[in-house]
Amino acid sequence: MIIEINGVIISSDEKWIYDWFDIPAVCPADIKDKLTEANGEDVIVTINSDGGEIFAASEIYEALRSYAGNLKIKVVGLAASAASIVACAGYSEIAPTAMLMIHNVSSGAHGDYHVMDKESEVLQQANKAIASAYVKKTGKPRQEILDIMDKETWITAEEAVEMGLIDKISEATVHKLVAAAYGSGLLSRAVIEKMKNQKAAIKAQAQLDLLSLKI
Repeated sequence: MIIEINGVIISSDEKWIYDWFDIPAVCPADIKDKLTEANGEDVIVTINSDGGEIFAASEIYEALRSYAGNLKIKVVGLAASAASIVACAGYSEIAPTAMLMIHNVSSGAHGDYHVMDKESEVLQQANKAIASAYVKKTGKPRQEILDIMDKETWITAEEAVEMGLIDKISEATVHKLVAAAYGSGLLSRAVIEKMKNQKAAIKAQAQLDLLSLKI
């Protein structure tokens, strides 16, 4: 079975919004459903994603690591940001034209300096958590990985293998490289909340319509 991780990586409870707008996206529930369907047979996971939410990526990472059957990961285009975490979940290959990108975790905050100090602390802790996937894959010291993340490092196929982030350069297929801005597929929080409110309003109206029919 081939499982494709294309587009932005988002949480399972927000996937319907991306589907609504026909935006390519993948969530942990998608991957878990596919792995359940695979039921122990060989699985190839292809990645062409510019990243997304780190905790959704972490859930996918663990689901792949826990799969009972043989699993191979193939980076066919871009594995950037959160997608590079997923790429570390097992034995991996990369197309000669593909790339990885790893960087610090980012977010937004609003408030006084106490809030900003706390946000900085949370982000630094998140960096350490994310670095664990790269440390486990490469065997490199945590601080070295954190330094690489701090520079926002773009990594070619050859460099990825040399660093130990990827096990082998794929010899089967050469894929066309398409440049993309990482994180560009993520919808803004304002859009997410608006769609959630719209869904609630639509559901409420449907219930009212049903009541009127009964009356």
